[in-house]
Amino acid sequence: MIKPVVEKIILGIDPGTNVMGYGVIKVVGTKASLVTMGVIDMRKEGDMYLKLGHIFQRVNGIIDSFLPDEMAIEAPFFGKNVQSMLKLGRAQGVAIAAAINHSVPITEYAPLKIKMAITGNGNASKEQVAGMLRRMLCIDEGEMPKFLDATDALGAAYCHYLQMGRPETGVKGPKNWKEFIAHNPEKVSKRKDAGIGESGE
Repeated sequence: MIKPVVEKIILGIDPGTNVMGYGVIKVVGTKASLVTMGVIDMRKEGDMYLKLGHIFQRVNGIIDSFLPDEMAIEAPFFGKNVQSMLKLGRAQGVAIAAAINHSVPITEYAPLKIKMAITGNGNASKEQVAGMLRRMLCIDEGEMPKFLDATDALGAAYCHYLQMGRPETGVKGPKNWKEFIAHNPEKVSKRKDAGIGESGE
């Protein structure tokens, strides 16, 4: 008996207090494709608590619209500014609460982990991550968003796709950049077009 092709929707979130990115991919079997990506823009909202309410409403709306099976969220970067970290942590927590509200499983990834999974370089720039995602997901240049927060969120979702196994199909997806390039040489043969040299810098 032939098993049906397994489909999964993954939502990626890049937390932010002024601009929060989101990206949604669809996985069919072992292939991933872009569904949508964008940002939640809160720059005109001055009150922090109203921003948190807006995040909760919008993430709930995104989940209602795309019905993700899982959510991948970027962990806050530990910087020197404690107040900024506190605000970012609150924003991340509200997005997580929205996922919990819909019983969506959540996985958190460090920024370095996401960059390494996408580009093979933990110190890659946001532009390099965006360039590699455009190539790997075959996104037209005209479809690339203005805000890199959106591609950062898409990176979280794609990192989750690369990390997860697929027992339903008897096949495991590539767990890192080296495995991906070994199985998809045609997609990365012109890696420099994405702004990344052979050394990954």
